[in-house]
Formats: sequence, C-alpha cells, structure tokens
Amino acid sequence: MKFFKKLLIVSVAVVAVSGCKKLDIAPTDRFSDLTFWQVDANVYNALYNNYSLIYNSGLYFDNEAISDNAYSPSGDLNLIASGNATSQTGKFAGDWNNYYSAIKSCNIFLANIDRNTTLPAATKARLVAETRFIRAFEHFNLTKWYGDVPLVDHDATPEEAQTIPRSPKADVINFVVKELEEAANVLPSKDAIPATENGRITKGAALALEARVLLYQGNRMADVVTICEKLMNDQGTNGSYGLESSYSALFSDPNINKNTKESILSLQYVPTLRTWNNFWDFAPRTVGGRVSNMAPTQELVDDYIMLNGKGIKETGSGYVESNPYVNRDPRLTATVVYDRYTWVNANNTTKTIYIKPGSDPVQPGLDEYNAGSQAASATAYYWRKYFDPSALANFVSGNNLHLIRYAEVLLDYAEAKQSLGQMDATVWNKTIGALRARAGFTDAGALNYPGAADMTNIIRRERRVELAMEGLRADDIRRWKTAEVVMNGYIHGAKFSVDQNTDNGYIRTQLRKFNPARDYLWAIPAHDIDLNKNLTQNPGYTQ
Repeated sequence: MKFFKKLLIVSVAVVAVSGCKKLDIAPTDRFSDLTFWQVDANVYNALYNNYSLIYNSGLYFDNEAISDNAYSPSGDLNLIASGNATSQTGKFAGDWNNYYSAIKSCNIFLANIDRNTTLPAATKARLVAETRFIRAFEHFNLTKWYGDVPLVDHDATPEEAQTIPRSPKADVINFVVKELEEAANVLPSKDAIPATENGRITKGAALALEARVLLYQGNRMADVVTICEKLMNDQGTNGSYGLESSYSALFSDPNINKNTKESILSLQYVPTLRTWNNFWDFAPRTVGGRVSNMAPTQELVDDYIMLNGKGIKETGSGYVESNPYVNRDPRLTATVVYDRYTWVNANNTTKTIYIKPGSDPVQPGLDEYNAGSQAASATAYYWRKYFDPSALANFVSGNNLHLIRYAEVLLDYAEAKQSLGQMDATVWNKTIGALRARAGFTDAGALNYPGAADMTNIIRRERRVELAMEGLRADDIRRWKTAEVVMNGYIHGAKFSVDQNTDNGYIRTQLRKFNPARDYLWAIPAHDIDLNKNLTQNPGYTQ
C-alpha cells in the first residue's frame, strides 16, 4: 500500500533560537520551527508519525491476557491479571506514556499546520480531522483505563504539562465525542478515496469509534443505534462496508486482510518495512513458535457454541466432554489450536498438533502440556487467529491488525437494541444471525431468532467469540462490571491435569483476584504524580 510505505517514524523537532537579536533568523542548513511546516512533504511526514503512534501490536494483543480469554506468564500482565499490580507496575506507566506521547504529537501538528501556506485548504482540513480523530482515540483509551485523566487539547509546554489536573471522565468523553463528530463532518468516506490511500482515517472510522465510545458509557444506547444505522443503512454516504465471506481469511489471507470491505480502521503494516511478530510467541513450537507467552483459556473455549446453536452445558447440545472440539462454532478452529488440531501450513501441507501429555509420536513432544514447562502452553491451547502464511522467519508479518471491523458495528447495534428492549427477529437477522451465517453455521437452531432466550448473554457470548484475540474482551468485562466475577478464581486450561479430582481435571493455570473497589481503574503512574502535584491517585493504590 503506497500510502503506508511512506509511514516512517519522523521526529518533529522544534528548535529554539536564543540570542541577543530581536528577530528569529531561520538556519539555512536545516529545518527549524520557522521553516519545517512550510514544506508540504514535512506536513505529511508529521501526519504519518501521528498514524504510527495510534496503537501498536503489544497494546493490541496484551489486553487479551488481562481478560478471561488468555493467560500470560509475562511479568506485568501476570501481575494485573492476578490482582497484584501496584502504582509502580510498568504497564500502567508505559501505556499512559504511549497515549500521551501520541496526544503531544497530535497537538504539535494541530498547532503548526497553519504555518503551511501551499497545501489547499480542503487538504489541510482533512489532515486536521485525521489528527483530531487520533487525539480523541488516545483520550478515550486513557479514560477507559484510568478514569479521570488530564485532558490535553493544545500543545502544552513542559511546565504546563506538570500542572494539568485530572478532568472528570464525563468531560473527557464529551470532548472525545465532539472531536469525532466534527471530524466525521470533514473526513471523506472510504468510497471517495483512491486505493493508494486505503488505511487512512475516514468518515466511517469516526462514526464507528463514536459508536464504541458511547456503547461503553451504557447510557446513550439510542445514539449508538442511530450511529450504527448510518454505517449499516446509509453506506453511500458513510462508506460501503460488509462481512467478508471467510472469517479466518480476514486475519490470515494477506490479500483479503489488506483489502477487506470489513475493515473500518486497521493498524497498517507493510512486509519488510513495518512489521510485527507477536505470533512467534503464540504459535505451537512444532510449527515454528518460540515460547507460549499468551495462551487461550478453557473459559474462552467453552463459550463457543455447538453447531445446533446450543451452549455446551445446555440440554440437547450434543456436547461430549471426551471429544470436545467436534460440532462446535467454526470460529473455534479459526481461532484456537487444541489437541489433535490439523495445522495447515503456508504450502497447504498439514501437521497434527499433539498437546495431550504423552500423545506425540515424536518425543519429546514440544507442544504437549507439561506443568513444569517454560515454553509449552500453560493452558494446553495455542492461537491460530492472525497466523500469516506469508510471514517471514519467526512469524514476522506485514498483515494488518484490525482495530474496528464492521462485525463490531453489528455487535454494537445488537447490544444497543437489546438494551433498549428493541431486539427482534429483524435485528437478529442483520446482526447475530448474519455473523453466524458468515462463520459457517447452517442449522436453523443457530441461525433463527431464539425469541425468549437470555438474549443479553447470547449477545455477550457472540461478541466474545467473534472478537477474540482483538483486544476488546478486557474492555467488555469492565464496562459490564462482570470482571469481578470472571476475573476472580482460577483460570483453566484443557482437561489434562494430573489431579482429576480437582476442577474435574481441568488445568488450574492461575489464581486470579479482582477487587471491584480498586481494579476497574488502573493506577495513575507514581512518577507522574511525583512530577505533577495536581494529579491524584485512584482509590486503592498507594504511592
């Protein structure tokens, strides 16, 4: 993609010229703050820098391990998931700094773009709208994790930055929504831009993010419905989106992954130029994985329904515990590697993944569950979703990571309609029914509207399995206030425990604790509180 082959990290340096002269004189051998923005290419490089700061693969995947979808032995993720994090925990400070660094870069751009006098006004307006979107996204992420946060809507000096107090979360959300609404009024639809600009922020992205923001607040569901309907029903104006025919291809097939009608906003990668390789620590070792650094849980696996539409614990489901992976939601096989899984390689050869202890004909069985192993999966499951058959050695991939998909819009719509008491067969067919049909369900029991069933939990389960490994589960269990239930007690792996009398033989992987009086918010980094005396700490954390 030509646009993102240009997405190289650039530093915008502001040069302060001091001396006895009354007039600032720009140097002639380098760019200064007086000349940098006058060059069109520099403006675009500054924009590309903002794009590169939106998010990263670590933020994208790591959130799974602080939810009930996955387990990671890694230090900070382990601490947070087990309820042992403190105000000194590195991830709290690292994520805070990532978001505010992006905000700083956006504010520099917004404060200086008018110095350029050669770009057309409409072009500059679009660049400003893209940048305001990014700044809004970073503020939303901050308030999602930390609650009340400093709202930084201009290029603050270092001295000022150390005095800005926390703004109420409601004020930050109002700011985010206003920014997204105003950006949407300026941004083009994805249908109005050339293929060379695929991946740039569009009107559809602003609308979809606004829907997510409002959904998370829980009290503006009618607005969520209105916004989603703009994307579902008025696509000529807001961009043409739809579900791809293949769920797994969205994440693995390079051609579809990069050119899908389902992507509303994705982190853009380019093979060899801008890549990620987290999958190296997700894949089975016998197909090239290094160590299992983030493993799916039994709790996630259990939420994939049967082909007849019933949950595995429902009467008449047909679930057989001794043969647990047959007749299940096809998205399970597209997402999770289980015992005796048929792994399809890039050249279409296959390999059976043996995970049950002692089952691999080739010993030692590298993928087999071993309670003492530091490399094999601690849950006896590995990941398949986002496997890139075109990846370089060590799973170095140039595939995109989807931040917002059209599938999420359908799920947002279903949840909002259910919350308003407006779920019916028509809404079901447009949303959950459509997602299940795309996944490969054919049984009427799975596809037809279930009427008086527990629709709230059906929608939540559908959201979990559709969006697994896309970093949104931690958001969901926090906004639903179910984290205090699902993140308390043991997280489990497959039925391979040596102690078959405990938890019915399912592996006890980690004891988790979640204090609802504290853990729905992260700690404000202690270092930042030391620098800024106007910052206060969240309840339950000590300095």
